[in-house]
Amino acid sequence: MKKRLSLLLSMALAMTVTTPAVAAWYEVTGTAPMVSSIEDARTNAIKDALYRAVNFAGGDLGNIPNISKLITNNRNQYQFANNEIRYMSIDKVDTHRGNIRVNVRIDIYPEASTCHTQQYKKTLLFTHIKVDSPQQAVMGSIYDVGKNFTKVFSRQVELDSHSFVSLGATQYDVNAHTPERVKMIAEDTGAQYIVTGDITDLSATYLKYGDSNMSINREFAMKIQVFDGKTGVRVMDNNYRDAALWPFARTSQVDTSTARFWESSYGHMLRQISRDAMLDLENELACKMTLPEVVARFGNTVTLNLGRIHGVQPGDKLQLWHTGSFIDQRGIARTKVTRSEISLTVSRVYENDAEATINQADLAASVQIGDVMNKPLPNTYN
Repeated sequence: MKKRLSLLLSMALAMTVTTPAVAAWYEVTGTAPMVSSIEDARTNAIKDALYRAVNFAGGDLGNIPNISKLITNNRNQYQFANNEIRYMSIDKVDTHRGNIRVNVRIDIYPEASTCHTQQYKKTLLFTHIKVDSPQQAVMGSIYDVGKNFTKVFSRQVELDSHSFVSLGATQYDVNAHTPERVKMIAEDTGAQYIVTGDITDLSATYLKYGDSNMSINREFAMKIQVFDGKTGVRVMDNNYRDAALWPFARTSQVDTSTARFWESSYGHMLRQISRDAMLDLENELACKMTLPEVVARFGNTVTLNLGRIHGVQPGDKLQLWHTGSFIDQRGIARTKVTRSEISLTVSRVYENDAEATINQADLAASVQIGDVMNKPLPNTYN
């Protein structure tokens, strides 16, 4: 599957007080398999084109979910407000080997102040997504579809996300009733967020054409939850549902870890859901503060648990926050974070961690393991 992305014309140069930004037209060919209907395939192909254009332009991927519902309308031109994506024109739609291809021209105005350019990348840990009703997985014996979907989802984040770094998957389960377990796992792995999920529907519908031809349409419904590793609180709860042709024989056993499955019409649909979920993470969590943590202190130097892969660079200025805990009136343990007067400067950067120097040497003794930092915006740091 070959997709062409070319920059056509730089339209304008807008000068601001801090950083220049450029508006530009992009021509993109997006594709999507026809797994359920032509209308759904057209929408998915447009979303594919939007993703590739925004990713190439260095824009905010979180803007795509904000306009996803608008592009379901069958129109040739779209104009958006309050978004980096300003205008979109559908120039051509055709079919090729079972795929819908759309040629789209998109006007994008990347903003220099977008969250993924100002914050360090956040660490995500996945738990294995479970199949709620194993009896629904009997057809094809796809009992491991949740485990393998987790791997695809984690890989999607690792390769394509602007705001997150995947730590892979853990075998431990978490839910809204286990906040202490969430915090314990997050502390052990260095995860800022833990992603879990449940597959709630794998049912199939038999469609008959003529006297003997029959096809199988299979559902896929999933609930995704995200928990804050510091507090154990649920910060995101989304549901996804789609259906696609099940191309395998009813009595065959399907290995959901193979390319044969993931390149099928049903596998393509699951990959589209994986991308949608990744874009929702970008939309809902990219602007949350990234909090590197103090994991060691030697004199006037501390070690942070974020490094080069998270976007940390030598010379970065950081603000320190002291962490503590207390018991509220209901007997529930709470985490308390207090802003300090201590600032730090990153001195050395490694792959997964970094060292920073405490700028106020006389206050170094008050820095404790577990204290967190944030990277203030350039115009707010003092």
